[in-house]
Amino acid sequence: MRRIVLASASPRRKELLVQIIGNAFEVCVSSYDEAPQPGMDATELVVHHSLSKARDVAVKFDSGIIISADTVVLCEGKVLGKPHSPEDAKEMLSAISGKVVQAITGMTVLDVDSGSEVSVSEITDVKMKKMSSGEISSYVRSGEPLDKAGAFAIQGKGAILVESINGDFFNVVGLPLFKLAQILEGMGVHVFDIE
Repeated sequence: MRRIVLASASPRRKELLVQIIGNAFEVCVSSYDEAPQPGMDATELVVHHSLSKARDVAVKFDSGIIISADTVVLCEGKVLGKPHSPEDAKEMLSAISGKVVQAITGMTVLDVDSGSEVSVSEITDVKMKKMSSGEISSYVRSGEPLDKAGAFAIQGKGAILVESINGDFFNVVGLPLFKLAQILEGMGVHVFDIE
């Protein structure tokens, strides 16, 4: 069994990885700073961040497979990361209210043994309901939006703010599982064989 390392502090990504491979992995959080990269569009940015996080963690291991990801929400061409305050969350939710936004994840799978790196992106359209200011305030008071890209969690209470999606649901949560499994298979890791 190959060593698998998730280079993420996200409890959502950890839960998603458990869903497909159980507890057959460890977590090593990257110290890479996700600073803005002028000149990059949203897709280039999340792929850049995921690759940088994977490389940052890979130097700590002499063997294994590193999985990293970065997710943002794009609203009318503007990148929305995680809100920094309740006021910031309210602004984001007001901005996405009633709109179709894109959840964009960049994901990198790095094989430390061979040095091969596979970076991909996934985009899912998310149709948000029209929210009243009272709904926005109540949701922000719940605390849930504060560490979520775009200030909503589709896998939590934020599910009731999402009318529909077109694409990979798990991508909206933060880890596109279908693409991940395909990449792992290509590296000789057969998900169904992991116990």
